[in-house]
Amino acid sequence: MSAAILLAVVVGFAPTYYLRSRFTPSPLPLFLHVHGLVFSSWIAFFLLQTGLVLTGRTPLHRAMGWAGAALAALMVPVGVISGILSMRAQVIAGNVEPALAFLATPILSMVVFAILVSTAIALRRQPDVHKRLVLLATVSLLDAPVARWPLEFVQASSWAFYVVADLFIVVPMAYDLATRGSVHRAYLWGGALIVIGQALRTPLGQTDAWLAIARVLVGA
Repeated sequence: MSAAILLAVVVGFAPTYYLRSRFTPSPLPLFLHVHGLVFSSWIAFFLLQTGLVLTGRTPLHRAMGWAGAALAALMVPVGVISGILSMRAQVIAGNVEPALAFLATPILSMVVFAILVSTAIALRRQPDVHKRLVLLATVSLLDAPVARWPLEFVQASSWAFYVVADLFIVVPMAYDLATRGSVHRAYLWGGALIVIGQALRTPLGQTDAWLAIARVLVGA
């Protein structure tokens, strides 16, 4: 799963970030470079931590856990601030209402990530729960890269990328069912949290209350 997540992120963000110079000459603003670096570091760290457990170096995995917790804590404000600054740029460009509505997406995404990863840290002494929640926290970030995959059916729909991203929830649940005979409870409530968060983004972003909040956040 960690390797598949890495591949999904690289495919999604190669044209706009990792290989940007090959696709467009326009530079990214500094805050998006910071965002890309911090979030890419999380994907790399997740792959590293998975590899350490796989190779039997669990003590090192545990020792590095607090570095991961610090990185996760940094990701939340970086993600929120990046969303606000990106939508502020859209407001300046004249796309006021869509930008205000869309701001609900990155902020809700960070809320879901924060809930999952903080719970994983709190339950770190329960390895079966901990590892599944860290996986789900990482999966909760995948709708952004998947939405950028160069596939016609993904680009042609406003919701298909959610379906594809949520396969990263379905696959480990199926693995649990095949190997344990049941789906672990962490996948059930954690996966439900991700899907509910995705479902709430658009309707929340269209409410008058949210639009008022978003105007304050972006300075519109």
